[in-house]
Order: sequence, then C-alpha cells, then structure tokens
Amino acid sequence: MLVPVRNKPSHDLPGLIAPARVERRSKVLLPRLKPGDVAVLDHLDLDRATAQALVDSGVAAVLNASPFLSGRYPALGPVLLADAGVVMLDRVEGVDQIPDGARVRVHDEVVYVDGAAVALGRAVDADVLAAEMDQARAGLGTQLDTFTHNSAAFLRLEEGLLLHGEGLPTLATRIAGRPVIVVVDGAGLTAQLRTVRAFLKERRPVLVGVDGGAEALRAAGYTPDVVVLNTGPEAPELPSKATLRAARDVVVRVERGDRRPVEQLERIGVRAARVETACTTEDVGLLLAFASEAEVIVGVGTHATLDEYLDRQKSGLASTYLTRLRVGQRLVDASAVPLLYSGRLRPRHLFLAILVGMVALAVAIATTPVGQDWLTDLETWVRQAWIDLGWFA
Repeated sequence: MLVPVRNKPSHDLPGLIAPARVERRSKVLLPRLKPGDVAVLDHLDLDRATAQALVDSGVAAVLNASPFLSGRYPALGPVLLADAGVVMLDRVEGVDQIPDGARVRVHDEVVYVDGAAVALGRAVDADVLAAEMDQARAGLGTQLDTFTHNSAAFLRLEEGLLLHGEGLPTLATRIAGRPVIVVVDGAGLTAQLRTVRAFLKERRPVLVGVDGGAEALRAAGYTPDVVVLNTGPEAPELPSKATLRAARDVVVRVERGDRRPVEQLERIGVRAARVETACTTEDVGLLLAFASEAEVIVGVGTHATLDEYLDRQKSGLASTYLTRLRVGQRLVDASAVPLLYSGRLRPRHLFLAILVGMVALAVAIATTPVGQDWLTDLETWVRQAWIDLGWFA
C-alpha cells in the first residue's frame, strides 16, 4: 500500500526530482521531452530506435508501465538506456496517478508527487537486464516461428508490390544505372554517413531520405533527391519545409484503402506521390530504388542483423525481411562500403607515385660506379656554369 508522506524541501529529499512528461504512446511523447525530464510511457519491449530518441532528448529517467523486456526476444532499447545512465523503472503501477508536467521524485522504486507516493515500480539496471536478456534469447525460437507465419501472410498481401513493383510511382529523379544511398534515421546514422563520405563525393549517388533520414542528410550538408514519408497518428515528425521543397520527389506511404489527402504537405504546397502498402517507409525507399534499376543500393542507418529485425515492431518484421530478400543482390550496408570502395585514383596520387619512383631510381643509380661518375660530371658542370654566370669570383 502506498502511504502519503509529509512534504519536505526538495533539496533535503533523496532521489531524482524532475518534471514528468506523461504519454503512453512513445512517438507522441518523444517530441515533448526536454533535457532532465522524467519520461512516463507504456512501451512493451523497448526498441533501440525509441531508446536512442530518449537518450538524445536528455531524459533523466524513464518510467514504463510495461516491462522493458517481456522475455519474447532480446529487445535492444533497455541496454542503451542503462549504458547512458538513465534511471529506469518498469511495471509501474499507478501511472495514471502521475500528472503530466508535475514535478515528481523517484526514489527506491517509488514515485512521489507533492510528497505523496502515487506509483510503484521495479528498478531496472544493467545486472537485471543481463539476466533478462539471457532469458529472452531462450525464447527466440517461439518468436521466429511467429515471424515465419507472419512473413507468409505478408507476402500474400503485398505480392504485387514486392515481386512486381505494382503501386510504386514513377520518379522524376533519374535512378537507372546510378548508385543510390537510402538514409534511415536509425542507430549509428551519423557515423555511417562519415564512412561513405568519399563514396558520396566521387560517385554522386541519388540520395533517398526516409522520414528523419531526410533531415539528417540536410544537417550533414547534402540535399535528398527523394524523400519518403510515413503518415498517420504514429508517424514521426515531418522534415522541414526547406527539405521537402528541395527534393525532386516526395513519396508518402499510406495504409491500403486510405484515400485521404496529406494535409500537412498540402498546406506547404508540396505535391507528393502516394504508395498504398503495409510495408515500412524504410522498405518503400529500398523498393523504389530497386524498381528504378539502381546500380547499387547503400543502406545507411538501416536494419541489418537478426537482433535488429526482431527489435522492430511486429508490423515491420515481415516487411523488412521480405524486402531484403527482394533487393538483396543490390543492397550493401554502409559499414561495408569502406572495405569495398577505396576511391578513385586521383592525378596527385599518380604524380606522387612517379616522384617516389624517380627518387628511388636516382638513389639506386648513385650507389653504382657509373652513377658516381655521373654525379662528379654533374657537379663539375654546375660549378662551371656558376662561374660562367659570375656567381663565383
């Protein structure tokens, strides 16, 4: 039972004291967060993308009404929060009693508002996560069985799009025969953009920005040629007006049967093509590049491992898996680009190689009797030339 306690000055009370931002839906909560806030949400099996957004927002604590790890599979988000030093409580009872915007105190697994204990949870740290991650890995078999059935059902639903490109718009951007980089707002995006910098400069690929990846490209000094967006209440925040207007093509992913106009784009005068599909925006970007006959597709920030696949929402698992099978022969992860591409041979590289070779040849010749005679003759000729020019008395 939660027992009220008397108010004390906040500086005398133990624990973490900060404003609470309450919203069960993570995607709605994230834009509201400020550094030092306590994020209160309801997110089962916290994925890495959401956890990274929480870390980037600078939250001091995360209170979760659901378990960070349910045991179905090893979700990647909780470990990311723990590594960042964020205070974590999960299975929090009484979340509805925490007023949005109120200053709360979190201490010994209890949440206090105005001195009264209003919610109780379970503290989660690195040791707890290590034990639960081992248990979650043991449950992967069941998760993979479900994943297999979902993939078969998804293929039947999206057969036309995945196998024949039906429903994909014709882009104004010329892609055929050119390299394409698809940028997704995923883990390690900034670092991966740095690894492909030489490729970007020398090959001048078509740039496809997916959701937040379009804004990341602009922040790095590049202009996306194609922007792929999601819609709906759970969709991330739209890129800036400047980013959308700079792109030659804007493509909006909508659910099948959704004929409603995208009002946010219409208000700023951006005309967008539509794709009706259950695929994710990331996969729509890859399929657009593939259907347009890209020479090679480089994925930046995309999901590349089994853990990352399973870390996605259920609706995106089958989409990601089947899309990778479809575009597999052309898709390369950004981390592999430096191993496969060392850049073009520049004139200065050739000049330097010739210069080094000539110096090495001169040194080798100078060590021979003939070379020494040449050096003596050259020294005599130079000295005589200086005398003739009057440089020596």
